[in-house]
Amino acid sequence: MTLAVRDLELEELMDDPHCDPARLEATLRRFGTINRLVSGWGTVYRATLAPHLRSLGRPARVLDLGSGGGDLVLRLAGLAARDGLEVEWVGVDPDPRAHAVATESAAPPNVRFRCTDAATLVAAGEAFDVVLSNHVLHHLGPQLGGFLSESRQLSRGLVLHADIERRRLAYGLYAVGITPFAPGTFLRTDGLRSIRRSFTRAELALELDRHGGSEWSVQRPVPFRLVAVGQGRADGPRGASGA
Repeated sequence: MTLAVRDLELEELMDDPHCDPARLEATLRRFGTINRLVSGWGTVYRATLAPHLRSLGRPARVLDLGSGGGDLVLRLAGLAARDGLEVEWVGVDPDPRAHAVATESAAPPNVRFRCTDAATLVAAGEAFDVVLSNHVLHHLGPQLGGFLSESRQLSRGLVLHADIERRRLAYGLYAVGITPFAPGTFLRTDGLRSIRRSFTRAELALELDRHGGSEWSVQRPVPFRLVAVGQGRADGPRGASGA
């Protein structure tokens, strides 16, 4: 095993449509805890997302692409509500298994989950003030360019794609630290595979340069986390509210 290059041959167990449904559901539900511990979204919210939403001076729409079990949407919605920000949150995921878990959560009225994907939203002419994702980029191979383009087409403001930074120390720390949370889930196997599939900061910057160049930058808000920050190109305050 080497971490010198991205291992795109690895497939995560939870991406298998025939994987154990009980373990998948347990994995999706436990992501809420894991993401709070390691994702860095608290820092991203305080430093980047909240100031942007506040600067709009009006109600905002935020889209989470690949929202999984919905934990990030619910967490960010809670933070924004605490800060008095008026935001409509939409989480979308094309996997009906993830959508089922997300829609079982008790969500406030300003949070909706939809079983769809970015291309469908672009075709419908939707637009948001912020488009974000968490742990999506490392899943992508040749589809990366299309995903980045679609996310910019859907945003009239910020685009924030957060993911793991592939580093040997991150791999070792995760292998040990995930142990108490892993029983009955795919968290350990898939988490380690995710790290092996992920980008280094230089690799991600190179990929972004191929797909928008100066429209993107790479930040490291906390150790072992990268955020691709881009500018949207959607027009005007549009946005259908389809179910």
